[in-house]
Amino acid sequence: MNLFIFFSRLFRPLPLFCLLSVPLPLLAQSSPPVTVLYDSVALAIVRTALGQNMAIGMLRDLCTTVGPRLSGSPGAAKAVEWAKRKMESLGFQNVHLEPLMVPHWVRGPVEGATFVTDVSQKPAMLRVAALGGSIGTPKDGITGEIVEITSWDQLKTIGDRAKGKMLFFNRPMDRSLISTGQAYGRAVDQRGRGAVETAKVGGVAAIVRSMTTRLDDVPHTGAMGYVDTIPKVPAVAISTVGAELLHRLLAAGRQVTVTINLSCETLPDVESANVVGEIVGGEKPQEVIVVGGHLDSWDKGQGAHDDGAGCIQSMEALRLLREMGLTPKRTIRAVMFMNEENGLRGGIAYEAKDRPGEKPVAAIETDSGGFLPLGFGISDSAAYEKLSKYAPLFRSFHADHFQRGGGGADISPMAKLKVPLVGLIADWNPYFDVHHSDNDVIATVNERQLELGAASLAILAYVIAQEGL
Repeated sequence: MNLFIFFSRLFRPLPLFCLLSVPLPLLAQSSPPVTVLYDSVALAIVRTALGQNMAIGMLRDLCTTVGPRLSGSPGAAKAVEWAKRKMESLGFQNVHLEPLMVPHWVRGPVEGATFVTDVSQKPAMLRVAALGGSIGTPKDGITGEIVEITSWDQLKTIGDRAKGKMLFFNRPMDRSLISTGQAYGRAVDQRGRGAVETAKVGGVAAIVRSMTTRLDDVPHTGAMGYVDTIPKVPAVAISTVGAELLHRLLAAGRQVTVTINLSCETLPDVESANVVGEIVGGEKPQEVIVVGGHLDSWDKGQGAHDDGAGCIQSMEALRLLREMGLTPKRTIRAVMFMNEENGLRGGIAYEAKDRPGEKPVAAIETDSGGFLPLGFGISDSAAYEKLSKYAPLFRSFHADHFQRGGGGADISPMAKLKVPLVGLIADWNPYFDVHHSDNDVIATVNERQLELGAASLAILAYVIAQEGL
């Protein structure tokens, strides 16, 4: 016999049923680390998840039968009904909808851009995508010479050179940063503020470099905003390949004129809903651990990673506990939040809803894509001190990195209730390759990584449900 196999069998952790058969007083006599009580449970959850491999099928169904799910769209409405039916079919308890009103922005059928230079009047195509919330252009489009902007300080000194021009915001995500999330955070203000800052200096449109480190010809959309007291101008994201091309032309001294044509518009708000289902706690049902992701997505791609993966992982976490017959002491609730991408109204509505007699214990969000789970970020120092002791439970699949600081957009309103917020950390490196773009499709999801994320949620939620915070 292979010695590695022999010793791995010899020291294999106890099966779940063996561990549960040990009297608790006997365990308490030796005062073992609390992780010992859950070692076999955690391992069994991971093995069940990987062996059954259910998450990828659920995500494929969401991505292909529903597709993109922009707030207020028919796709979002279809997704709400899909999620409710799925929770019911999985046997969750108290499945219901919590209605709310959401924005309704539509991209429209017309979206494109061309450019000419001072040495060639033959129009060439540019790949662009209207930013979410942008106004449209006149029917024949809008045309202007472009001026490149690489910093806000530069914009402060631009003077009359911006009047009647299109401002081309071309500050790339910093590839030298180890965290692509940090790089995104340092660059995304161009997308959010670009149109407002353009209008302030007399510009006619904003063109923003896509928020990705990847060099390709796929534009990445995302939310932008206006200020009521400042004129509104259209705003588009341009692919990184297109941004590099315009930069080279301008650096060579060429005059570049761009024409943008958009038919996007904002319609009146429409009704939608958060979708809720749970496993009711066996001992303290009024104490609740929330696990969730956002059901809405942008209208590019299929919303597979952002955040279809998070929704499926949340449902799969509860399914795994039910499958294994693990009844938590406290209630574990899955919430599919609506309207994270362009309003956060689902998260706000969930926190604001009156829930008599209920005590929120913790909120866990998964919105980092279905990539390899690495651990958890925890907002509350006291919760971190307690939860970090459970990191060894995740060591077998290298998801044992627990850090201070974390949470998620949808659960952030719960901070006012002094609820510890926890965010699943996944490998950020490939995330912005797909983020808010046509690249975000089911084909880019690795089924084992997706399932390990679900197992991570199941383990942590179960431990919190048993031990409290």
